[in-house]
Amino acid sequence: MVPVVFFVFIFLTGGTSSEKVCNYHEVLEYLNLTKDNSLYKLTRPVLDHTHHTTIHLDVLLYAILAVEWNNEFISWDPAQFCGITGISVPKDMLWRPDLFIYEMIQKDDSNQNPYLYVDHKGTVTYEEDINVVSTCRMDVHKFPFDTQSCNISIGSAINCIGEIRLAPSSNSSRATKFSHEVLKTQGEWEFLHLSVSNNILTFDNRSFEQLVYTFTIKRRPLLHVINFLLPILFFLSLDLASFFISDHRGEKLGFKVTVLLAISVLLLILNDILPSMSNRTPLIATYCIVIFALMLLSLLETILIIYLMEIDSQQRLKNDQEDQKEKVKSDNEKRSRIFCSCVFKAPEKETEMLPVVEEGSICVQSRESRVLLLILDELQELKKTMSLHLSPREEAGGRLFLWATRINRGFFIFYVTTVLLFLSLLFYKWRS
Repeated sequence: MVPVVFFVFIFLTGGTSSEKVCNYHEVLEYLNLTKDNSLYKLTRPVLDHTHHTTIHLDVLLYAILAVEWNNEFISWDPAQFCGITGISVPKDMLWRPDLFIYEMIQKDDSNQNPYLYVDHKGTVTYEEDINVVSTCRMDVHKFPFDTQSCNISIGSAINCIGEIRLAPSSNSSRATKFSHEVLKTQGEWEFLHLSVSNNILTFDNRSFEQLVYTFTIKRRPLLHVINFLLPILFFLSLDLASFFISDHRGEKLGFKVTVLLAISVLLLILNDILPSMSNRTPLIATYCIVIFALMLLSLLETILIIYLMEIDSQQRLKNDQEDQKEKVKSDNEKRSRIFCSCVFKAPEKETEMLPVVEEGSICVQSRESRVLLLILDELQELKKTMSLHLSPREEAGGRLFLWATRINRGFFIFYVTTVLLFLSLLFYKWRS
C-alpha cells in the first residue's frame, strides 16, 4: 500500500509544478511600462523620427469614436506570458494623438474612458463616447421638406502630414450600416447616409491631414405640415368659400377680416419655428406671404364690390323716391280735379234742393279719403324702400350693380386660377 500512495503523490506534485502562472503585471514589467517612464508618453512612439504614425479612426453616429495607432516601443511574445495577447492600461501611461474636432463649439461633458487597450503587436486602441455640439451650415430653403449635410472634421493640432497620417477604419457603406444599427431614436430628423473622405489643410507651409465625416439627415415634415401648412390651406379654402356669401350683407366683409387675422397669427408662429440662417428665402415663407397677399387682395375686392353696390342702391332709391313723388303729385292733382268736377258739375235742380248741411258733409268725407290715400301711398313707398335694401338682386340693378357683378365674377376666376397654379408650382419645388 505504501508504494502506491507514494506514486500518486509524485504524479500530483509533478502535474502542479509544470503549470506556469502569468499575470498582466509581468507584461508591464517586461515592457517597463510605468507612469514615470517618459519613453512611452512624452514623444510620439516611433523608433525613427522619419516614421509616420498611422491613426485609424472609426466614427459612428451619436459620436462613438474609436482610435487605433501603433506604438513601436511595445511588443511581446504571447507564448512567454501564457498566451496573453493584450492588456488594458490607464490612458495617462501612453502617448495619445492630439486629435480634435474642428466644428466642435462646446466642451464635452460626457464620461471619459480611463483605459487604453494594447495588444502584443503594439497596436493601441482607444474608444470613447463623445457628445459633439458642432456648427453646421444649414439650407432651409425647402423647410420643412429639407435635407441637411453636416461635417465632422477630425485632425491633429500640431502634427503635420509627415508625422501623422489619418485613415478610416470603416468605409462609407460600413459606417452607414453601423450607424443605423446603433441609432435608437431619431426624433425630428431621419438619418440617411454617412460618408468618409480625406482632406489636406495647408497652413504656414505645413500640411495637415483631416478625416471628414459627412452626415446626411432629412427632416420629418409631418408635424410642421399638420400644425402649420394645413391650417393655412384651410383658411385659404374658407376665403374661397366666402365668395358665395351675399355681397350686400356685412357678414362677408367681417368673415374675410377674421380669416386674415388668423393668417397673421400663423405668420407669427412661423417666425418662431423657422431657422434664421439661410442664403435663400424659405419656400414656406413665400407660401405664407403669397397666400396672405391673395387674401388681402380678396378683402380689398370685397370692399370695392360693396361700395359699388351701395352707390347703385342709393341711386336706385333716389330715383324711386323721385318717381314716387311725381306719381303722388299727379294722383293728388287727378283726385282734386275729379272732386272739383263732381262738385261743380252737379245738376242745377239737385243743387238748388241740397241743403247747406249736406255740402259740409261731402267736404268732410273728401278730406278723410284724401288722408287715407296719402297713408296708402306712404306705405307703398316704404315697402319699395325695404325691398330695395333687403333684396336688391331681386330687381334688375343699375349700371354700377352690373359692373360689380362682372368684377366679382372675373376676380373669382382669377383668384382660383392663381391659387391652383401657385400651389402646384410650390409643391413641385418642395418635392424636387
